[in-house]
Amino acid sequence: RVIREKWQERPQRQSPYEELSPIVHEIFKRSEGNVVRIQEILQSEYGRNVPYSTLTRIVRSLDLREDKKKRRSGIYEFGPGQEMQHDTSPHQVLIGDKKAKAQCAGLVLGYSRKLFVQYYPCFTRFEARVFLDEAFRFMDGACQRCIIDNTSVIVAHGSGPDAEIAPEMERFGQIFGVKFIPHAIGDADRKAKMERNFAYTEKNYLAGRSFTDWHDLNEQAKRWCQEVA
Repeated sequence: RVIREKWQERPQRQSPYEELSPIVHEIFKRSEGNVVRIQEILQSEYGRNVPYSTLTRIVRSLDLREDKKKRRSGIYEFGPGQEMQHDTSPHQVLIGDKKAKAQCAGLVLGYSRKLFVQYYPCFTRFEARVFLDEAFRFMDGACQRCIIDNTSVIVAHGSGPDAEIAPEMERFGQIFGVKFIPHAIGDADRKAKMERNFAYTEKNYLAGRSFTDWHDLNEQAKRWCQEVA
């Protein structure tokens, strides 16, 4: 048919989703470029159920993002139950109509990559114990090794694998059979699974969402970990 040039006689069909391009362009920024959140907002606010592949095509056609992928420099492999990674990261959250600076605490399992995050106005050793206790219960267990950074929240003296863990945190870990191990200085990629999940949390969970209070923020975060992450 192509050889006979019959294909030229067929009218070009327009996608039924092309009309959504201006809407996608408008919500792209408040969704921080996350196509999953754009899909959710189109469903909840506009009643349009658009396939993910169609949305990615629309985003590409609008040329809304730049390709800034980093090349992988190495890989760590873990068996089931061997290692988990814990860290915190400052995030901006919208509580009511005001932006607030919050500390996002996260724990991820090295093998299955199961993730748990919660938010706190500040993060001391008290909040660390509260978070880790809830995280271990969420995971239905804990790995024997927990990679952390060299923050003074858990580390008392020194740095890297030979650092001395704060006594109260060491005793807390013993309750669950967990040993905290700081990564070497300058080797933040040692807990890259958690580092990547902070960016994922910002661009997926926080994008386009507001919260009534801290309790609402963390309850929604827990449901997001269960149903999405």
